[in-house]
Amino acid sequence: MRLSVIIPVYNEQTTLPELLARVRAVPVAKEIIIVDDGSTDGTREWLRDRPAVAGELVLYHDHNQGKGMALRTGLARATGEVVIIQDADLEYDPGDYPALLAPFADPAVQAVYGSRILGHNPGRSSFWFYWGGRLLSLLTSLLYNARLTDEATCYKLFRRELIQSLPLTCTGFEFCPEVTAKLLKRGVRIVEVPIRYHPRSRHEGKKITWRDGVTAIRLLIRYRFLD
Repeated sequence: MRLSVIIPVYNEQTTLPELLARVRAVPVAKEIIIVDDGSTDGTREWLRDRPAVAGELVLYHDHNQGKGMALRTGLARATGEVVIIQDADLEYDPGDYPALLAPFADPAVQAVYGSRILGHNPGRSSFWFYWGGRLLSLLTSLLYNARLTDEATCYKLFRRELIQSLPLTCTGFEFCPEVTAKLLKRGVRIVEVPIRYHPRSRHEGKKITWRDGVTAIRLLIRYRFLD
């Protein structure tokens, strides 16, 4: 089973080289698709100046368009049987890929989420970020009659044909509620697998804010009752 790793990148020069090394080291068949979303911190130049790497495709947005647009650009070029979303920081451990792929041995499994709640993680995000994520997961479960512990996780895996068939319109961080809502409305069961998580602070470069949480709540309600 070949994995397509989609990595949206915006101003991650300090972490991207290490992240790519960790992704390449995982012993699974894969292609790596990096989408630079108009970085201005030197990330773009580093990607362009380094030697070409087999199995990697680098795509560039002329200007910053948002994480959702970067993901859509990468998803359109994916060719693997399964797709995973990978942030360009070091919060998530690519060493979890084998465990995340394992459920796909069952042909009936179409989507897998890596849960930071089920995993044993000594580090935890800030109070508001952690409980905001728990609230989103509870709201999703209630609205869509599902059982999810971590709706907002980065580690989302899909069979490629499924994710490419979804009519995504997201441009920013709303990728998470949009894709989750559209999967659940199709009746897709989302399997959760425990993962490791090493949260970073705003000072260290974390970009998502409470406003994105409010947007997620609004979209989850909208997709459930209007779209």
